[in-house]
Order: sequence, then structure tokens, then C-alpha cells
Amino acid sequence: MEIKINREIRQYTESVFMGLNMRQLICSIASAASAAAAFFLLRGRIVTEALSWSCIMAAAPFAALGFISYHGMTAEKLLWAWLRSEVIEPRRLPSAGDSYYRKLLSSEKRRRRSSC
Repeated sequence: MEIKINREIRQYTESVFMGLNMRQLICSIASAASAAAAFFLLRGRIVTEALSWSCIMAAAPFAALGFISYHGMTAEKLLWAWLRSEVIEPRRLPSAGDSYYRKLLSSEKRRRRSSC
């Protein structure tokens, strides 16, 4: 009898339904509900291709909330980190070259000039 154990315990997720955890299950239901609502609201008003794209666009935010994770951050934490770093508290980090060889060479040239 074999028991599967994850090498990294922090990567363990408990599956609730068909391999999805609770967060993914709730977001999948919300995604399907928003796509269905968009379909029934726009069915007679726009052409089929635009209708399908509007259903996808209605479902995408909920799907992203449930399934996107990057470096252990969920989608809303990732969005908040991006907003803080790029919009709320942007910083300009200047970079200047620091060549020790150039400093040594220029100090050597100055020393030679002063000795002449």
C-alpha cells in the first residue's frame, strides 16, 4: 500500500470536489453563473460571436480569483502588490555604475600628474 506525501507541505491543498479546493469550487460556480447571466441578458441583443466573447469576459475575473497564484500569492494579493508597487507607492531607483577599476585608474593618473 502506497501513500502519497507531498515533498513540500506548504503546497498541500485539500480537494473538495473533483480535485478542486473550496476557493476554486466557489470561484468556478461564480464564473459559470456570471457567464450564464451575461448570456441570458445579451442573447437577443448582440451577434453570437460578440455574445460568446462577452460571456468569457464576464467569467474571467472570477476564474482568475480562483485559479491564479504566483509565488504563493492569490490573485487579489498579487493585484494589491502590483497596485502598491506601481501606482500607490512608485519609486524610481537610480542606478549608477561603480567601477573600482576606473576609480583606481583615475587615482593612479592623478598621482602621476602630481608627482611630475
